[in-house]
Amino acid sequence: MTVLLSIAIVVIGLFAYAGLPIAALPSYNTPIINVTAALPGASPEIMAASVATPLEKQFSTIAGLATISSSNTRGNTSITLEFNPDRDIDAAAVDVQAALLRAQRSLPEEMTSLPAYRKVNPADQSVLLVVLTSPSLSLAELNDYAENLISPSLSTINGVAQVLVFGQRRYAVRIQARADELAARNMTLDELAAAVRAANANTPVGVLDGPRQSLTLEANKQLPNAAAFAELVIQSKDGVSMRLKDVATIEDSVESAKSGSWANGEPSITLGIQRQPNANTVEVVDAVKARLPQFRDQMPGSVELKVLNDRSVSIREAIHDVKITLFLTIALVIMVIFLFLKRLSATLIPVLSLPISLIGCFALMYALGYSLDNISLLGITIAVGLVVDDAIVMLENIVRHIEDGMEPLAAALKGSREVGFTIISISISLVAVFIPIFYMPGVIGLMFHEFAAVVSLAILVSAVVSLTLVPMLCSRYLRHGEKEPDNWLSRGFERVFQAVLGAYERALDWCLQKRFLVLMVALSTFALTAWLFQSMPKGFFPEEDIGQISAVVEGPQDVSYPVMVNLVKTASDAMMRDPNVATISSRISGTNTGNIFIGLKPRSERESMSKVLERMRKEVSSIPGLAVYLTPVQNLRLGGRSSKSRYQYVLQSVRADELNGWSEKLQEKMRADPIFRDVTSDSQLKGLQAEVEIDRDRANQAGVQIADIRSALYSAYGERQVSTIFTSSNSYQVILQSAGSGQQDEKDLNDIYVRSKAGALVPLMSVATVRRSAGPVAVNHQGQLQAITVSFNLAPKVPLGDASNKLENFKQELGMPASIITSYAGDAAVFQSSQTSQVALLLLAVAVIYILLGVLYESYIHPITILAGLPSAAVGALLALDLFGFELTLIATIGILMLIGIVKKNAIMMIDFALDAQRSEGMEPTKAIRTACILRFRPIMMTTLAALMGAVPIAFGWGAGAELRQPLGVAIVGGLLVSQVITLFITPVIYLYLDRFSGTGPLQLSPEVLAQSAPADVSAARHG
Repeated sequence: MTVLLSIAIVVIGLFAYAGLPIAALPSYNTPIINVTAALPGASPEIMAASVATPLEKQFSTIAGLATISSSNTRGNTSITLEFNPDRDIDAAAVDVQAALLRAQRSLPEEMTSLPAYRKVNPADQSVLLVVLTSPSLSLAELNDYAENLISPSLSTINGVAQVLVFGQRRYAVRIQARADELAARNMTLDELAAAVRAANANTPVGVLDGPRQSLTLEANKQLPNAAAFAELVIQSKDGVSMRLKDVATIEDSVESAKSGSWANGEPSITLGIQRQPNANTVEVVDAVKARLPQFRDQMPGSVELKVLNDRSVSIREAIHDVKITLFLTIALVIMVIFLFLKRLSATLIPVLSLPISLIGCFALMYALGYSLDNISLLGITIAVGLVVDDAIVMLENIVRHIEDGMEPLAAALKGSREVGFTIISISISLVAVFIPIFYMPGVIGLMFHEFAAVVSLAILVSAVVSLTLVPMLCSRYLRHGEKEPDNWLSRGFERVFQAVLGAYERALDWCLQKRFLVLMVALSTFALTAWLFQSMPKGFFPEEDIGQISAVVEGPQDVSYPVMVNLVKTASDAMMRDPNVATISSRISGTNTGNIFIGLKPRSERESMSKVLERMRKEVSSIPGLAVYLTPVQNLRLGGRSSKSRYQYVLQSVRADELNGWSEKLQEKMRADPIFRDVTSDSQLKGLQAEVEIDRDRANQAGVQIADIRSALYSAYGERQVSTIFTSSNSYQVILQSAGSGQQDEKDLNDIYVRSKAGALVPLMSVATVRRSAGPVAVNHQGQLQAITVSFNLAPKVPLGDASNKLENFKQELGMPASIITSYAGDAAVFQSSQTSQVALLLLAVAVIYILLGVLYESYIHPITILAGLPSAAVGALLALDLFGFELTLIATIGILMLIGIVKKNAIMMIDFALDAQRSEGMEPTKAIRTACILRFRPIMMTTLAALMGAVPIAFGWGAGAELRQPLGVAIVGGLLVSQVITLFITPVIYLYLDRFSGTGPLQLSPEVLAQSAPADVSAARHG
């Protein structure tokens, strides 16, 4: 039956493994909703005051909302709503939609399209770029295919949040009115707009109902293009018709003339596929790629459809390399077992338990909805060295009895009874280590839940296999008197082991004689652990190298669109010349900033990410009038705030006028410090603006209303939508603007006229003056307060903890007032919150293990003995991390947490045997613990070396995604090497010091006492 159950576990596990999805990281729910609104021609201040503020007030009433932040630029508002992790994103979306409906009446009348929301993190990078190019089709035609064919289809894929169209060239009819000619014909821009709107209506006209038939009425069709609009009669006077072409230039154009996209230097239409926050990247990319052949079949042959910046490639490479590491780990563990057991039959028994435990874990992972990702596979790899521990302890004890002359079946029964409780203690206490992880708060806790669950599941399955399958196999396949293999490897290893065992006996006897000195060494490890933990550089999450870089290109704040295009092209060309670069995709969206997405060559054909970044920074720093901020793309992206660099530091104040000054002072300090890179902020207050100052008295005397002046200006320079062309597949705008776009300055205002109440045309400049001033290019809010986000990257090998300390020192040196509220955002905010949780996590793990061991051993004292060796493990881990230049990141902390579980099992094996010898055989404490140390030395060495071999391949950092795994491996290897030496000597000494306080063990009732209490119990039961 045991064999059949094991086979069933393997079969179910293999089927489950085939169905496990592949991902970079575990699915962690970050409910983020992005709301966008557009009002063409509006200044950032108007967008902030008339669009963002009314919306933010409505959103602030939504339950579970953690953070509201908004960015307002010329004509656009983007509001990011970050919810608590436990908030259901679909329910939150319903609340957002209701808030948008409530806010509609408060929004400007000129908004032709209502605000839209999407369940997407705007700070996250696209998981895939799809590029359309053609040598024969125009960009407007390619845009039609992108918007009408590709985007709607891809948007329906499960997990796709939105499909962004970069370099959008949507068709539009542009009417460039000549204001001076309009005035000569006694007409204003507003009257022209009304005439076009009335002539191109698309309203229903009714139905003719007859006695036998009904007829649907159709009037003239809409005007379809610029040529048709040119012939439009906009005024008739004295029998003379004035057509639109007489006072304006009408052309077939695009809706957004100030946006562009280029792929490897070639003009293109680029689609950015963004996933939902909880979606699987690989599944989304695979689904998108599966539909691309259908699109190619439906488009002309000249259209080339290319894929750039595929985020799934790095994920697949990382998973592949982790699997190789896993197999290498298994091979090393098997080698350790064979060297100790020396028999092939004995080695095969724990080797069989290994795949059963791991494959059984896959079945449970599938049932719990987990994925194969860097974190879960890291847990499985580490578990390889742990799951064989139980089998080794069981097997070694049974083999010892067989070598003493017992029959295999009897030896299996006796051996399993002797160590059954030990195995249960080891397994449960190992699982207990991970209990605190399940209570870790925030996104990081959600992500590491899967790691803790995977390792715990593997350990529990291993315990079941060790208590059932291993004794059965020992009783069947081990034989008394079986000749050990006689070869140079076995003889050599045995000689070395016996020499080590002899040296250990002598050293142990010395330590037992010099107990006080050993106790002082033990106490010193406590102090050394505390000092190392305090002094170690603290980091957040290892920076991954997935072969992609995101660059934000920033020009002067008053730069024109053509100049910005040239600057972006210059930066792209410089980066493309870098030998490490494979692809470049760039875009501009009408402001003084652009974005460049860089795809690097495979890791084997290029330098490391840090060297590539430093080289690129030097290449682009010499471009005049341009600032380039380079950030490596990461699989882990926390927070919804977009920034030019990775880490974010936010300044807020009720007094907006003082924010910019303190922000500039802080940035000056940061730029002067060599640990900071790419220091910048989202504050842009040096844009040029022309202030039209209306003389209200003169306007009143002329019979001109302020609203009419504003409307006239908007019609001339706001790209006002005056009509819509409806087609079967889409709708297109008809845009009115003043002629000479791209060549305008304040003098053009002399041609603007406004209709007075008396019907006369009044020159705008007769009632107003114009002056230039500096104004904001962007206005940003957080929590309805004006905010400035200072963003920065770090120099290579600089931990985030050092940067955080520097920022606090800068605040003190500058004397920043209390009215400036500072906080971290994104990754930096999670790092700050994790600093206290790391210590609490380790202390809670120790407390849980103490309680559990106290229950198992029915003692208050001996759990302390078992836990006394933990500081030595932490010392080794911290020293190893420091020696190899690693920060104390969350990954490294998890490694130290695992050490707590691994190291204490050595003490459990010794103390469990010593307590049993004292209680059942009446041994003296010194003799009992010495005997336990000698007899358990072989299984302790076996299990420790097995765990060590499980972590060595991870510590070497081979393969893609190794940056994420390596700190954990280094922490475990360093901790095991140091703790193995120290705990073998410290634990016996502490045991003897504390044993005098442990009493006589659990209370034992004699048969007489039990017999006397039985009738009373029966009588009580009858009368109850």
